Amino acid sequence: MHLWRLGIAETVAGYRKGLFTPEDVLDSTLVRIAAVNPALNAIVTENEEEARQVARQSTQRWKDRTPRSALDGVFITVKDNIPVRGLRCTWGSRTHADYVPERDESPIAHLRGAGIGILGKTNVPEFTLQGFTDNLVFGATGNPWAPRLTPGGSSGGAVAAVASGMGVAAMATDGGGSIRRPCAHTGLYGLKPSPGFVGRADGLPPLLGDFETMGVIARSAGDMRAVLSLAAHRHPADRASFAFSDEERSAAPKNGHRCRILYVPAFGDFPVDPDIRESVAGAAKLLEGMGHNIEMGEVPFDVDRLNAIWNLIGPAGLAWLVDSRSLDTGLLTPSLLPMVEAGRKAGAGAYLQLLADVQEFRNDLRLLFERYDFILTPSVAALPWPKAESHPQTIDGVAAGPRGHAVFTPFVNAGGLPAINLPTAPSVSGLPIGCQLVGPFRSDLLLVSMAEAYEKAFEPYAWPEL
Repeated sequence: MHLWRLGIAETVAGYRKGLFTPEDVLDSTLVRIAAVNPALNAIVTENEEEARQVARQSTQRWKDRTPRSALDGVFITVKDNIPVRGLRCTWGSRTHADYVPERDESPIAHLRGAGIGILGKTNVPEFTLQGFTDNLVFGATGNPWAPRLTPGGSSGGAVAAVASGMGVAAMATDGGGSIRRPCAHTGLYGLKPSPGFVGRADGLPPLLGDFETMGVIARSAGDMRAVLSLAAHRHPADRASFAFSDEERSAAPKNGHRCRILYVPAFGDFPVDPDIRESVAGAAKLLEGMGHNIEMGEVPFDVDRLNAIWNLIGPAGLAWLVDSRSLDTGLLTPSLLPMVEAGRKAGAGAYLQLLADVQEFRNDLRLLFERYDFILTPSVAALPWPKAESHPQTIDGVAAGPRGHAVFTPFVNAGGLPAINLPTAPSVSGLPIGCQLVGPFRSDLLLVSMAEAYEKAFEPYAWPEL
């Protein structure tokens, strides 16, 4: 039995019954990392010494029947834009190549306090601002299903680790689709939470404001829920953070309840790969077969207006970071320099207009959710492309542009909404595909429950051949 393959419930059951120990699981996982990480470049800073110490201590606690939590002795990875005390946190940039934080970001502190071990940090594009995973510090990350192709970004290292068995789950962030799109490219479940669901303190500067939230990536919806149950806390230093009431926690869709789902297979004239269209249509049929009411429709907002928001917030945030920290632009990836200049040229009036547009956009989406429980779209418009290229040049034979592959996900972040990636049937060539289910603000737990029900009706996780 390969212990690195086990999910959280199986792992903890084994600890409880004395079938194996956290040290056994860690040993198996480290062998797996040594076997596959050189081909994928997913984990870029390892934490073996501390992980072994955690495993020894957890093994003793399980023997003494005094585990710190239900996840004591579970091992995960953490994305390299999330501070972990004592581990290098480069943010994918040479400007931060030697940064070692003295404190955990608050959700990581909760997980470590619960006895969870950190295997290492996973690769990201510089400042997590691009949809593929490559940087001048560590190089490119490959997709476990085809290592010459990208797993997407910015959580490319995180999904490559989880999908290949290097840890049972990963902590990651999503500022414009950075959890959902990579999960779609690798066959995983991943939640982009509502702002405030996972309270955050002691993190890196928020370049995208509350567009970026921290979530969990896993091979199953149950594993995702288990880690979220420990990571999601209200934090007094995060005024936006909140805790769910008992009523909200029990508000899972009941058997026989027909959710109203708006299914949007395309955003206007933006191209979508035919395999993705067919795969996501299959997911819509599966949800309909589960008893939900699926209504196909057009994109319910102005995509050009949304793009205008994105054309400013990223450049403004990056320019602010560079100038406020006096970062050496000579160390940056050259493709980021035009973004810095665009941000510097944006005036205060333009930024205030952006804030007004975001608020109006969120109000419009709130009204939309008076009519629907969820929105269903593809998570990505393109299948994975070569890992060192920033984007596919064409999709379904049509010129796509730099953001063509990512057209479906950013509205969730600008709208302040939660969304979850659900794996769908693979492409003809065997590459994973996914769809996103989007809910209203604070519907995070409902989305997780929907994912758990979907998983039972779909199929178990299929491992890549590495």
